[in-house]
Amino acid sequence: MKAIIAFLFLSISFHAHAQDNKTHTLKSTLLEQLRSTHNVAGWFAPANVAIEGLTPEQASWKPKEDEHSVGQLANHLLFWDRRNLEKFKGEAPAKYDGNNDETFNSFDSKSWAATVQQLDAVMTEWEKAVEAADDKKVESWSPTIANIVSHNAYHIGQIIFIRKLQASWDPAKGVK
Repeated sequence: MKAIIAFLFLSISFHAHAQDNKTHTLKSTLLEQLRSTHNVAGWFAPANVAIEGLTPEQASWKPKEDEHSVGQLANHLLFWDRRNLEKFKGEAPAKYDGNNDETFNSFDSKSWAATVQQLDAVMTEWEKAVEAADDKKVESWSPTIANIVSHNAYHIGQIIFIRKLQASWDPAKGVK
């Protein structure tokens, strides 16, 4: 009897695992990761959840004078995601003098709504561009795309931490 129960348990376990075990390609994995930092909640809150509902004043708040605000972090993500997307699409990226501080410091609270909208648009464009790209291009760009995803996730974590310090984060959104 124990053998039959063990067999049934293992059969159900293997069957359940087989149903979850989709065939993944490099492209599908990168797309899943891009979406997880954009608008699909998974292991952590995505960018759209991390920045939603903030006023320009809240987006400009800094824990300390020498630290970044949520707005500066979102502006920085927008700069680098856009710049790399331009390169991916074969376009000439905007001029950049190499001063990474400017990617943060050029944030203006008056443009907060536009920053939110543009970041969403660039992240959506990344997903569409990767989806439309052939496998050879995806493979050659995969280290860069993986770094973009890591970079986005890193700064999203900072955004949520700042919001927690500010008491503007709702833990029901995925991070307690």
